[in-house]
Amino acid sequence: MLRRYFFPLAVATALAAGPAAAFDPASMSAAERADFGAAVREYLLANPEVLVEAINVLDARQAQAAAASDKDLVAANAAALFDDGYSWVGGNPDGDITLVEFTDYRCGYCRQAHAEVAELIASDGNIRFIVKEFPILGPESDLSSRFAIAIKLIAGDDLYKQAHDRLITLRGTANEESLSQLALDLGQDPVAVLARMNTDEVSAVIDSNHALARIMQISGTPTFVVGDEMLRGYLPLAGMRQVVAGQRG
Repeated sequence: MLRRYFFPLAVATALAAGPAAAFDPASMSAAERADFGAAVREYLLANPEVLVEAINVLDARQAQAAAASDKDLVAANAAALFDDGYSWVGGNPDGDITLVEFTDYRCGYCRQAHAEVAELIASDGNIRFIVKEFPILGPESDLSSRFAIAIKLIAGDDLYKQAHDRLITLRGTANEESLSQLALDLGQDPVAVLARMNTDEVSAVIDSNHALARIMQISGTPTFVVGDEMLRGYLPLAGMRQVVAGQRG
């Protein structure tokens, strides 16, 4: 990794030693280049903190560039993120901040975030919350998302929320048997729910979310959009509250 930083540091070291106009690598002889390399090596061995400082500056610049790029992606896809017409919307529908979560029911970090997101929304009272069904971790993930979407289509938003909460905390295997029992627990006909899970209407929701994720360069869960900011990965409750506060200025 250090090799990628060597030449810029070498140039900077040489520039610090004298006027910029006096340094011309192209005009160096082989012997001069060897001496120059030895001098740079000696300097860096004596001052290794320079490498750490340079790496930290580069990492910070890359993080700033990534955040700016993510904001552009959010702005360009705002309608699909915040008003797609099919995703479940909870929290305060008139909230001043919209929080979107791309989630997978089998994702350990999504499960860890679930209670914290719920606490954030309940304690804040002014956050609009949207769930994007984004199954990426195999057949059980796909079955779980299909079940949740089918419940929403059959029974509406309130029962979807119950299904969502049960699925994200499900400890056993998500299969036809366990999902049939969950349908019964929710007061629904398991046969009708399982049949609805395999319809084109349900597939279209999942396909649309995957297409949006590709455009947004989202490849993992959980991924959050908070206002105009994207958070790639799990963030503890305190950090989420800071992001929300930052969005409000």
